[in-house]
Amino acid sequence: MIGVIGCGAMGGAMIARLVEKGHEVHCYDAMPEARARAEANGGRACESLAELAQTCDQIILSLPKADIVTSVMADLASHVRAGTIILDTSTSEPDTTKAHAAAAVGYTFLDGPVSGGPGGARAGTMTMVLGGPAEAIDALRPVLNDLTAKTVHVGPAGAGHAAKIANNLLCAANLVLVSEMARLADSNGISLESLLQGVNAGSGRSGVSEVNFPKWILNEGYDSGFTMGLMRKDVGLATKLATQCGLNLPATKAIVAIWENSRALLEDSADFNEIFKYEATENV
Repeated sequence: MIGVIGCGAMGGAMIARLVEKGHEVHCYDAMPEARARAEANGGRACESLAELAQTCDQIILSLPKADIVTSVMADLASHVRAGTIILDTSTSEPDTTKAHAAAAVGYTFLDGPVSGGPGGARAGTMTMVLGGPAEAIDALRPVLNDLTAKTVHVGPAGAGHAAKIANNLLCAANLVLVSEMARLADSNGISLESLLQGVNAGSGRSGVSEVNFPKWILNEGYDSGFTMGLMRKDVGLATKLATQCGLNLPATKAIVAIWENSRALLEDSADFNEIFKYEATENV
């Protein structure tokens, strides 16, 4: 039996996908309206974390941040059945995952943050980077195969979240850099479409130039389902992790400053691809 805790955009899409693939899914969210949406997607809403834990031996967390993961685990852990595997797909923090994995008695806590957004979750095309014991990941393989197009086991508990932080920082950096190159190209009479054709045929291509720009920026759709606020949180996690490791990463600091300084133009609720609209007026 699969349980999903957190029935927002990502959790709700995973619930719908798993139900479509024939799984029985129990779900919980602190918000009654989110539980109602999950039931509309075919899930069975639980009234408490205890109820969910007592009926499910595979539990997926889809929560906004590390503090909420910790709060949920404080209520959930004492009710978890022996042998349960908990998979945290939230964009959390490595130290949080390590602490929960170390505290797990009779069950296993893994991290498996995802890329691909709600659309990828609903279509089963997400990428997941996993941290934790291989045998627990193997036990989850039927569920992982239905939710993702690709999984990568990157190391022990906490490694998945460290890799996801690195991935999101690179995405944030590439969005800024391709946006700046678009302005440089325009100043030289080159359209954005032509620039992307050239870049994507060369060594400067990236997921941002190949996917984000054609899918959400060129058409001015800006409807990826991932917000400026979420990306600002993620680049902030990169700074925090670097500080914890005693690393001086000047390029990372510059990228983080650009995302923070864009607040005057772009609210947290804006689509994160709208960073394309931001032109820094000061050195960062």
